[in-house]
Amino acid sequence: MVRAVVCRALGAPETLRLEEFPSRVLKPGEVRVAIRAAGLNFPDVLMAAGEYQLKPELPFTPGMEAAGDVTEVGPEARGVAVGDKVIVKMRHGAFTDEAVVSPSQLTPMPSTFDYAEAATYLAGHGTAYHALIDRGRVEPGEVLLVHGAGGGVGLAAVEIGKMLGATVIATASSDEKLAIAKSRGADHLVRYDREPFRDAVKRITDGRGADVVFDPVGGEVFENSMRCIAWGARLLVIGFTGGIGSAKTNLLLIKGASVLGVRAGEAVRKNPALGEVRLKALLQWAEEGRLRPNISHRLPLEDYAKAMRLLLDRKAIGRVALVME
Repeated sequence: MVRAVVCRALGAPETLRLEEFPSRVLKPGEVRVAIRAAGLNFPDVLMAAGEYQLKPELPFTPGMEAAGDVTEVGPEARGVAVGDKVIVKMRHGAFTDEAVVSPSQLTPMPSTFDYAEAATYLAGHGTAYHALIDRGRVEPGEVLLVHGAGGGVGLAAVEIGKMLGATVIATASSDEKLAIAKSRGADHLVRYDREPFRDAVKRITDGRGADVVFDPVGGEVFENSMRCIAWGARLLVIGFTGGIGSAKTNLLLIKGASVLGVRAGEAVRKNPALGEVRLKALLQWAEEGRLRPNISHRLPLEDYAKAMRLLLDRKAIGRVALVME
């Protein structure tokens, strides 16, 4: 029997249930993967609550990314073999012991990662890559302001921003989160409750402001970011964990600034070539040891609600993984 976390009614994490199902027979072109770890992302929580742009039909299993071993290859499935260690990319369905997918959803695991690291890599770092390289076009020497730098995508942005040669200002809500951001390359650290970040950015940049803002928080954070930007700044809208912010068009006009929405997955669906370039770079950087997810919590599958709460309560530093034993 296969265990899976099932959402039968939209709501809080505690409304989900762990259920058992028999394995199904593979259809032509399908592959069976024994899931060893699944990564949690904030959209998983939003999807279960019915608050995400993607709204799967009920019932469904949350989870956008996982890693495991190929255990069976169906007829007509090409490019994969039993025993392959793989990352599994999904729109939902990863919180389970076993997944039936197509070969196109599989990516070889970096040899430098364990299963939990592999299961928490591509979504967060892929979003940061798309934001900073495809959308923000960060240049060496620019100032990059990263909000929510203790979160999964925030830490990824710190890492990749530093790789791109930017001066990285990391903001977060605790010293512990900022310490991890510093260890991943942040040049300057700002704790939200100790100094208004807009003042800190102006102080750090001698009044010039940030060239690029990476914002997964939204709300007042986004609105205040417009008050500490340089001429020609790019404000990257990653998410809205802190609410939906309003763009002051006068501030954007005065600074010649751009607001850019970031949807890494949708961008690849619209233009698959973008995804190929991104994936090649991310896998190469992982093999070279230049990028690695920071996983603050590894919990068993049955603790899915607790794991999701860690994201809601902002207690995770980097990533949270469900580990199947």
